[in-house]
Amino acid sequence: MIGIIKKNLLSEGKTKKIYTTNNPFEVLIHHKDNITALNGLKKNFLQDKGILNNEITTLIFKFLISCEIKTHFIRKVNNREQLCHKVDPIPLEFVVRNITSGSISKRLGIKEGIFISNPIFEIFYKNDQLQDPLINDHHAVFLKILSYEELNIIYSMTSKINHFLKKYFLDKNILLVDFKIEFGKNHRNEIMLSDEISPDTCRFWDKKTMKKLDKDLFRMGFKEKVFDIYMEILKRLNISSSI
Repeated sequence: MIGIIKKNLLSEGKTKKIYTTNNPFEVLIHHKDNITALNGLKKNFLQDKGILNNEITTLIFKFLISCEIKTHFIRKVNNREQLCHKVDPIPLEFVVRNITSGSISKRLGIKEGIFISNPIFEIFYKNDQLQDPLINDHHAVFLKILSYEELNIIYSMTSKINHFLKKYFLDKNILLVDFKIEFGKNHRNEIMLSDEISPDTCRFWDKKTMKKLDKDLFRMGFKEKVFDIYMEILKRLNISSSI
């Protein structure tokens, strides 16, 4: 059996690097220690954050795979890297809102903390120059990003992911307030969940105290508390950390 050979840097984002491997259909995803907010306008370095996000994402993706959600995740390689199926990223972010918070509260003038009976799905067009604008299905089809049929597939997957994750986190006394997920297509043109799921991409609140357990602390100026909060998520998910 041939081992994994990391080859060339394929792309680099705000918090991750993607490398090609000796398998043309697989990549290595490396989690960096950068932390960003407000579409990258606010950024900083947080020692070992990449290790925490790699651990958290690994556990969550393994859980979703056990729920028969198709993802790009293959396995964790080391404390910072995952082996994943290579996908062509779909330039959209799909946001699921279970409790009002963040931009939806500001945009609609709704107070934070209202439980939403039917989860709200939103699409954001990934375009840094345009600051990732909120769009709808018809925009996505007009821009030739996806067809209506493909959007229906993604919405079905997203609904299942939300259903599974809400219970998964609630069992650990965590409320899944909202989260962002991304998708891509593999070489067979199959749609797969990709990117990561972590406190960088989710809002988590403690079920009893409503304490924030995510990147909102960084947005609010409490960088010094972020590492401990991410570590708390790890502990609640029963991951043994090598840090």
